[in-house]
Amino acid sequence: MNNTVTGPADDYKLSRVVFLSVVAALGGFLFGFDSGVINGTVHALQQAFDSDAVGTGFNVASMLLGCAAGAFFAGNLADRFGRKYVLVSAAAAFMISAWGSGISDTSSTFVFFRVLGGLAVGAASILSPAYIGEISPARIRGRLISLQQLAIVLGLFFAFFSNYQLATHAGGASEVLWWGFETWRWMFWMELIPASLFFICLMFIPESPRYLVAAKKEARAVEVLASLTNLETAKRQVEQIRMTVFRERTPRLSDILTKGGRKVHPVVWVGIGLAALQQFTGINVVFYYGAVLWQAAGFTEADALLTNVISGSVNIAFTFLAIYLVDRIGRKPLLMIGALGQAVALGLLAIIFAVGAEDAAQGIQMGGRSGVMALLAANAYIAFFAFTWGPVMWVMLGEMFPNKFRGAALAVAGLAQWLTNFLITITFPVLLASIGLGISYGIYAAFGILAFFFVRSYVSETKGKTLEEISMAQE
Repeated sequence: MNNTVTGPADDYKLSRVVFLSVVAALGGFLFGFDSGVINGTVHALQQAFDSDAVGTGFNVASMLLGCAAGAFFAGNLADRFGRKYVLVSAAAAFMISAWGSGISDTSSTFVFFRVLGGLAVGAASILSPAYIGEISPARIRGRLISLQQLAIVLGLFFAFFSNYQLATHAGGASEVLWWGFETWRWMFWMELIPASLFFICLMFIPESPRYLVAAKKEARAVEVLASLTNLETAKRQVEQIRMTVFRERTPRLSDILTKGGRKVHPVVWVGIGLAALQQFTGINVVFYYGAVLWQAAGFTEADALLTNVISGSVNIAFTFLAIYLVDRIGRKPLLMIGALGQAVALGLLAIIFAVGAEDAAQGIQMGGRSGVMALLAANAYIAFFAFTWGPVMWVMLGEMFPNKFRGAALAVAGLAQWLTNFLITITFPVLLASIGLGISYGIYAAFGILAFFFVRSYVSETKGKTLEEISMAQE
């Protein structure tokens, strides 16, 4: 079997590149697991901490505050200390958060450990795709960065599957499972397994060659690239990288400003727009509140958790489709297709819940045919997200920014992504109790239409270009 990937000017060792990409993508798996595990614990947490709708919403969304801070600071820290160093720190934070969330007896303690986990998720969310992009050949870079999204959805799936199995075995998330501890605690402790694996595997990956060049460690950068390709190509690439990252000072956040120093670089605004619109179409309402949503739609707790497993399977299947398409038809067409597809599916959900709800004051109370139709529409929405905005947004953030301020731009875009995620997550219980799910999904559908026009007008295609070519085009 041929073990190299040959492009116009490169000859990469495929097995080595894939190994490094898979290790980095484990951060995405933990991102998904940490985001999905909360789904099956919402009612149990509400009972354990005796919280109201607002308190429950904050317990669920608290992690996202940490995510916003983690994403914001991780990019700059990665520019100063290296991608690997920050990822190792994130892996340790994942382990501490998983343990602490499970031992919590109060909302405040729980929120503390969830915020810590959020710091890790935020860091991994931007540094894993950035690292993969920085060690990948241009012609398959989109597919390799898409491994991040595949890992995220696998993490979500295994969180849903683990929650379902544990709750089924115990008889409910609030029931005692092993050694006198409630099931919801074990749901969080299960994350210790992949978090420990991520920490160990990170010991075996090198630092990003683009960071090494920026840190004036060019000899080490040549060594790292030579392990991925050949020595001649490695030297040539280091010279190209040097031309786009060289500076006489360390990176800083102000690098995202234009030369006049008064305006944010246009490409940063595009990254912020992509990051925010991915969330404003409502994807995490489905992932964070799925069990609550389907129980309100007439499903039992066990069936609602099983429904999450089905949705997770759809997510995985269509993410493979994204990996197949992203380097063939490009990033921009997929984003436009996904925006319209999500808008249509959400529009159908809005109609189903508006017409099928029997008690609008309670948000949603339905069953039978309406519940099945809602399930089909929701999975259609997940499918469109999974092969477009789910992976492609991360691909774009991992490659669209110039080398000179990639870390700073990722910090700002990551902050926007997680703040909008927090806003959507914490407001959903309030919207559900006030205007109902029909109107809420109608709002999310409108953002899908907005996303289509935003991509058509402002997003530039990056398929097949090296990071240095993208850098020079944006400067």
